[in-house]
Amino acid sequence: MIKPVKSIPILWLCLLVSTIVHAQQPLTLKDALNFAIENNAAARKSRLDIDGGKFKTQEVRSEALPQLTGNASMTYNAIIGQLVFGDQAFQLGRKWNDNAGLQVSQQLFNQTVFTGLKAAKTSESFYSLSANLTEEQVIEQVANNYYQVLVSRQQLNVIDTNIKNVKVVEKIIANQYSNGLAKKIDVDRIKVNLTNLQTQREQTINAVVQLENQLKFSMGMPVTTPIVLPPNELKRVENLPEMSDTINIAGRTEMRLLNIQRELYGLQRKAYIAEYYPTLSLTGNLSVTGQSDKFDLFNKNGSAFYYNASAIGLTLRVPIFNGFATRSRIRQSEVDIKKSDEDIRERANSLNLAYENAKIQLRNNINTIRSQRQNVTLAQEIYNSTQNNYNNGLAALTDLLDTENALTEAQNSYTQALLNYKIAEIQLIKSNGNIKSLLK
Repeated sequence: MIKPVKSIPILWLCLLVSTIVHAQQPLTLKDALNFAIENNAAARKSRLDIDGGKFKTQEVRSEALPQLTGNASMTYNAIIGQLVFGDQAFQLGRKWNDNAGLQVSQQLFNQTVFTGLKAAKTSESFYSLSANLTEEQVIEQVANNYYQVLVSRQQLNVIDTNIKNVKVVEKIIANQYSNGLAKKIDVDRIKVNLTNLQTQREQTINAVVQLENQLKFSMGMPVTTPIVLPPNELKRVENLPEMSDTINIAGRTEMRLLNIQRELYGLQRKAYIAEYYPTLSLTGNLSVTGQSDKFDLFNKNGSAFYYNASAIGLTLRVPIFNGFATRSRIRQSEVDIKKSDEDIRERANSLNLAYENAKIQLRNNINTIRSQRQNVTLAQEIYNSTQNNYNNGLAALTDLLDTENALTEAQNSYTQALLNYKIAEIQLIKSNGNIKSLLK
């Protein structure tokens, strides 16, 4: 049974406290995912569906239990009817009547109710698996958003480093210009480059804020809550994870969910077939009736006359012909079963496709990461050499700006390759049915 949230999660409490003391604890991926499982609206609603499924089972089970009904009535007969025999007339009843009784019924045989009980119990498993699938989808979404924030922050760090380098060059050019060793166009060009970088920085900051808000929203966290992500969470990638040739498709939550759905269609068909079966129920009633010519029915010393009545019986209902309605419903359910079989076949194929694509993406991305890492190292060496040559008057400003742009592009390409790798890695973990391992 899913336990209700009894208190504010520890992480949430830490974030609230950190807001007050301005010393926020870094939000790791594991923390973000566990917070999301507890607070994401879709995940919480899926757990409520589990409770709703249990209550639905109780509702269906009630149809197999005794049904007890009580009733009471009071009637004033303004004009009393008469029964005539020959030349004599007899009054039927009195002015005031009251009646109270109990009716009880118990299903002895009703195949539709029995099949409904099986379907309701199976529905509980369906809701439980649906909740599990929702949690897996939440984990995937939050993990992707988390890495996107890390990459955007890394890109911001690259811009900040470039701005710092350009300011150093700007200061050198300004001194050279004041000493007549540089042209004004060089001063203007470096100012334009710095302005462009600062504008790019503002745009990147806005993008970071939007991505962080999206992350917090997917976690179920108020978007006004400040968070800090550890910069080393986007780890260096060296080797590919272990990848098997095949995966256990039957163990995937999506497949289990479709199989249960097919089982429910089968039970629905049995419920329709049960409409051909007779039903047998036990009925009984007990009543007390009072009559009086005055409104003194509840007066012990009045003129009211009371009598009791009771009956016990069996009710047998045998369906004979309903215009082939039952047959049509059975055939409709058979169509649903066949469509469910097609869904299972298609989903199995799509899961295999996702796994194969994830393996291809990982292999491509690991090669891209390795080449881009070397490219960053080479671009950094070229930039350092060009900067040194420029300081010694052996290189033009254009060469320095070009190498700086090349370094920035190489760094961003490397960071983007890391993001693509992480997203593909998440897909691979999901394809293996182990995405909840990210919670540990």
